[in-house]
Amino acid sequence: MGLKVESHKKSVSGLSRRRLMSGLLSSCLIPHVLRTSPLAIAAASGTAAADEPLRFPNVYGETVLPAPAKRVVSLGYTTQDPLLALGVAPVAVRQWFGNYPYGIWPWAQPFLGDSKPQMIAGEVSIEIVAGLQPDLIVAIGSGISREEYDVLSQIAPVLMQPPGEATFGMRWDASTRLIGRAVGKAELADQKVGEVEALFAAVRQRHPDWAGRTAVCAYDFGGETGAYIGTDTRAVFLTELGFQPTEKVKALAATQGFYARLSPEDLAPLDADVLIWLSSSGSAQEIQSLALRKTLRAHREGREILAGELISGAMTFGSVLSLPFALDRLEGEIALAIDGDPATQVPSAAGAGLAP
Repeated sequence: MGLKVESHKKSVSGLSRRRLMSGLLSSCLIPHVLRTSPLAIAAASGTAAADEPLRFPNVYGETVLPAPAKRVVSLGYTTQDPLLALGVAPVAVRQWFGNYPYGIWPWAQPFLGDSKPQMIAGEVSIEIVAGLQPDLIVAIGSGISREEYDVLSQIAPVLMQPPGEATFGMRWDASTRLIGRAVGKAELADQKVGEVEALFAAVRQRHPDWAGRTAVCAYDFGGETGAYIGTDTRAVFLTELGFQPTEKVKALAATQGFYARLSPEDLAPLDADVLIWLSSSGSAQEIQSLALRKTLRAHREGREILAGELISGAMTFGSVLSLPFALDRLEGEIALAIDGDPATQVPSAAGAGLAP
């Protein structure tokens, strides 16, 4: 069901029992702006002497690296981005969504250079991973099970999210720093994180009137309408710009996960000062067909934005490389949507037929 289902990894592909057994045999033959939790900070900022192994406590135990990794398989759905930002081209990338060469979206393509990583789609193939002979498997936000972790660990150390972090909930800055330490580029990781944080701070300075206003990211795919909430990357993107969810969205966030389904008969939670519709195809046909959408003040006052494939993808990835891409393309549209004049047209909404 487009971005909604993909972005929450509701159907996380894993290893079949046959592949697990095959993997065991193969491994014998072939000698992852935003505030970070204290657990993530502790895991990402640990230091070790040059002659000591690098240790990373994780949700399944501990990852030990004898030295910073050079040859890396990226199994997290978005971990290719921080690796590329740090100058480490992965030898394999986990395909998530989007039809781009090697699973690398446009915001990250300039960092790929001449590298041609192996694509891993669907089930994680033990044979492919083992054949690549990595010295590190990055599986932050991959959704792999403990059984999968144990099998993959026979090939190479597997870097996971720290204890206490949700499977898909580790924030971009913490995962960037964690990966940076694992590949011996902790200082560069700090630099990259600082650069993105500075971009958000600059936008907040340019638009102090955004502070405390309401904003919501919404979707309508396959007849289902909803809002991104809580710690979802799209919801946090808006809070980092100074916005807050509507009160009704806050109530949804208290009891549900990364997104909340809404009844087409009650779209009131979406009635924010800024309403961003995400579309994986760039089409707004389904959104246009929502009868009660036209009752929202956000629609009548021209405060809707359509985020097409690229911007939706960038917000969904929520990475050290994709966040600047999204920010650059949304700042102007948000400023137009929230200027207080219903006559002001928002280009993306007007072009998609969403303008009042």
